[in-house]
Amino acid sequence: MERLNALEYLKLSKSQALWYNIKLFFSKIPAWIKSLFVKLWITIKNFFLSLKEGALDIKDTFVKGNWAVKLSFVSFGAGNIYYGQVMRGLLFLLFEVIFIVYTFILPTGGIYWIRKVHWLSKGATVGTVQGAMKYNPVTDTYGWVAGDDSVRVLLYGLLSVFFVIAFFVVWRMQIKQCKINMELHGQGRKIKGAKDDLRSLIDEQFHKTLLTPSLLGIIVFTVLPIIYMVIIAFTNYDAEHDGHANLFSWVGFDNFNAFTDFGAGGLGLALGEMVGWTLMWAFFATFTNYFFGMFIAILINKKGIRFKKLWRTILVMTIAVPQFVSLLYVGQLFSQQGVIGAFLERADLLPQVMVAQNQMSLWSNPVSSKILLVVINLWVGVPYMMLSATGILMNIPADLYESSRVDGANSVQQFMKITLPYMLFVTGPSLLTSFVGNLNNFNIIYLLSGGGPTNTEIGTVGGQQLGHTDLLITFLFKVTTGSGSKYYLASVLGIFVFIFVAFLSLIVYNVMPSTKNEEDYS
Repeated sequence: MERLNALEYLKLSKSQALWYNIKLFFSKIPAWIKSLFVKLWITIKNFFLSLKEGALDIKDTFVKGNWAVKLSFVSFGAGNIYYGQVMRGLLFLLFEVIFIVYTFILPTGGIYWIRKVHWLSKGATVGTVQGAMKYNPVTDTYGWVAGDDSVRVLLYGLLSVFFVIAFFVVWRMQIKQCKINMELHGQGRKIKGAKDDLRSLIDEQFHKTLLTPSLLGIIVFTVLPIIYMVIIAFTNYDAEHDGHANLFSWVGFDNFNAFTDFGAGGLGLALGEMVGWTLMWAFFATFTNYFFGMFIAILINKKGIRFKKLWRTILVMTIAVPQFVSLLYVGQLFSQQGVIGAFLERADLLPQVMVAQNQMSLWSNPVSSKILLVVINLWVGVPYMMLSATGILMNIPADLYESSRVDGANSVQQFMKITLPYMLFVTGPSLLTSFVGNLNNFNIIYLLSGGGPTNTEIGTVGGQQLGHTDLLITFLFKVTTGSGSKYYLASVLGIFVFIFVAFLSLIVYNVMPSTKNEEDYS
């Protein structure tokens, strides 16, 4: 696409400028995707180069090292202890002892479980011994004799993989420490001892001291669950195959093949419906709140408006009330028995299409239920945006508006040329966060419409009825909490949601002005 210079852009009408910006936005997407793959290739290339350099460094350390350094290749920390770093050496040795005990001594150790995962990769079940009711001749009764637990097999296998990776990372770390100590010793320089290490951890290395617990927490409570969820997508884990009473097994990519089913009740057709409505909902829910909140903030901040604090307080009252309470209450107002719903029915104000189809509640019609969701979301979300916009509007330099008035600009022109660009620049990342949040806005949909009304054209998907207002996240919830509880299908949908949201977020973030034209508003 041919780029216009500043003078050519100013000659465009408002509609032409809007269309130009839209085309410019989409024209940047292919270049961004190309740059993404280029960066990915460079990252992979650098990774293998670093592996090569690391291997050469390890070889050089072993060849030039003394007996203690060579011993550290087998016994962690030997080189550190030799050079006087007793505390470091003992910590390295303690990690090696823990790894050996966990892997080779404990009955449920890592290698035991890794072996099971290895069997499963060849097509066997996740676990081989099925639990069953067996007769006990001593007590002359039948009792449950536990077998393998598929859930534990996967969990211990995953933990073991991380443990093995950590083992090699620590091994490489202590070898690197040995080389540093060798070089310092050869130069006659002082090697840091335990006191120096402790002093460093609370001084120049204090950031590592603070970040280490957070990093471990992220790995244990975020990374591991995500990887475990991804693994579940390649099994048949559901209510029938719970992994304990009935073992589940690997199914490979069979679960992902369901995306190709575009017939009635097929996941492919249902996914298309859900993605379309999810994008529509996220767009309207985000930008209606954004612009309504901004306009209310502008009105309240306008000179001559009295009782500004009162108006802000009234709007903020919706924030003070717990959201789930207010949503449930408002949702009932529009039901057939609710105050507003009953009034519309008695006054014959419902559309004739709804009356003909006996959809006497606004929640029983696909169109009215979607409109209601967007409108009620305004009541919930506008106060937050109003508060944010109020603070930003107060920081816009007043001389910009004074200069524009001197040049003959009216209120609309001031908004389009000063207020809106400034707001979009400052709130760009926040707007993206709000959009992503609405893609996964479970509360509004579940508490108001429950995903309904039922989409009879698609029918049952994964044992659950798809609703016209179901988002990807609400349908995922239905799949995991229904009578069938198809966890594998929820995992597949979760992977799709992650890829979809991440890809969309990265594209928007990399083309928004907030990340590229910061100097324009500095």
